[in-house]
Amino acid sequence: QVPLVESGGRLVQAGGSLRLSCAASARTFSSSVMGWFRQAPGKEREFVAGEFVAGVRSTGFTYYADSVKGRFTISRDNTRSTVYLQMNSLKPEDTAVYYCAAGALPYRTGPEDFHSWGQGTQVTVSS
Repeated sequence: QVPLVESGGRLVQAGGSLRLSCAASARTFSSSVMGWFRQAPGKEREFVAGEFVAGVRSTGFTYYADSVKGRFTISRDNTRSTVYLQMNSLKPEDTAVYYCAAGALPYRTGPEDFHSWGQGTQVTVSS
């Protein structure tokens, strides 16, 4: 498994921005599909965004849940083995624990498709 450590969650007002970070071990980071999920109280864990690189010289491919498309951006920094989730125009319904995950297959959105998880970071958006 790939140890993943998230950070950056906090309380923010609606309309504000946050950037979450997820640090992974370098050994498998470059070959993993990286994803962000979130889980609100009483709800199932849901896919937010995913990112992968198709080859050494490839630019990253990204995909998003419809609920965050146009507001959130996932990116990775291979030199730091870190994946980011930039969240803009936050809404109260974005309140959740956000989890970073690593998987093997691109464009997958189910939690069962990801084999390694972080401990989560709380994002709270006040109205």
